[in-house]
Amino acid sequence: MDPILFIDQERKHIFQTYKELHLLAEPSWKEEKTSKYIKKMLVASRISTQTFSDHYGLVAEIPGKKEDVIALRADMDALVQEVDGIVRANHSCGHDAHSTMMLFAALALAKTKIPLTHTVRFIFQPAEEKAEGALKMMEEGVLENVKFLGGIHLRPSFEVPFGKASPVIVHGSTVSIKGTIRGMQAHAARPEEGNNPLEAAALLIQAIRQIRLKDDYPYSIKITELHGGEASNVIPETARFTFDLRAETNETMEKLIKQSEHTIKKMAELTETVIDFSLEEYSPAAIKNDKAIKLAERAIISILNEESLQAICKSPGAEDFHFYTLKNPDIAATMIGLGCDLTPGLHHPKMSFNQEALIYGAKILVKLIVEADQLQ
Repeated sequence: MDPILFIDQERKHIFQTYKELHLLAEPSWKEEKTSKYIKKMLVASRISTQTFSDHYGLVAEIPGKKEDVIALRADMDALVQEVDGIVRANHSCGHDAHSTMMLFAALALAKTKIPLTHTVRFIFQPAEEKAEGALKMMEEGVLENVKFLGGIHLRPSFEVPFGKASPVIVHGSTVSIKGTIRGMQAHAARPEEGNNPLEAAALLIQAIRQIRLKDDYPYSIKITELHGGEASNVIPETARFTFDLRAETNETMEKLIKQSEHTIKKMAELTETVIDFSLEEYSPAAIKNDKAIKLAERAIISILNEESLQAICKSPGAEDFHFYTLKNPDIAATMIGLGCDLTPGLHHPKMSFNQEALIYGAKILVKLIVEADQLQ
């Protein structure tokens, strides 16, 4: 049987699997039920799997004639956010959809026994939302012998329309600067006896807003968290802050970080406070690979049509998939942007999409593997 026909025949099963994974929603590093669910389906189809002792990442493999590997990666974790007044794990970024599509791509190849030259590896990754899962999976050696790596991500309708797909998502780089400003506590009636860290924070925010780079690519930096003080009549000793930094390229991000660090240090001197800070939640920008993009283009056109190919999907968001290419630049890799009528947007607690996209998304992944198998 043709693997594309297999996907068509499994339509109801695909929709049901997505529904069940959606209900299982688990936060980063706690994807136990999700991982077990996926593993059970893989094992039932006699696909070999590998699990790990200290996290719930999962790797499945279909052996080929060569030891060289072509791989796909999907994320499993959910966001933790408030939904209808309740803070809980919630799949508003589409990871349940990504896992569903890759799972059925694996089942289609295994069930139909399509002859492949390369070994095919399926990486079900934890903790994408914390930008930590890709790094952990690389520590586990999941990229050993990998020549090609593909991924897929649902896109908002304003980025990629329903029925279309892009062979590459150009995510930007993002990082958070988290820090603490330490001043001197005093009674609010005698402010001259203290050193108000909130006032220092206000000056720091204004200084950060004045940062200008000589750079051709877009970037932004803004305050997203500020906490300090527990009583209205006391100048606090400390204030905590977070700045969100974004840049279209990794090189621009390096400049932005350098200028931000310089500004923070200068502001500590000016306000005579102690400012301790660190870089956290870093995600690199996408690195485009022409060879991988061409393979994805052929897969999309084969499943949809040439009119349904959107040349590029540009996103200000972040994705830890790009750690794989940042750390392994010799691997041909790309992430497909899947149009699916997603509204009102990614990470919105009421995010929804047209589930018909699961069908053509799974088919595109199957075809991507077939195309990548032609790599020499």
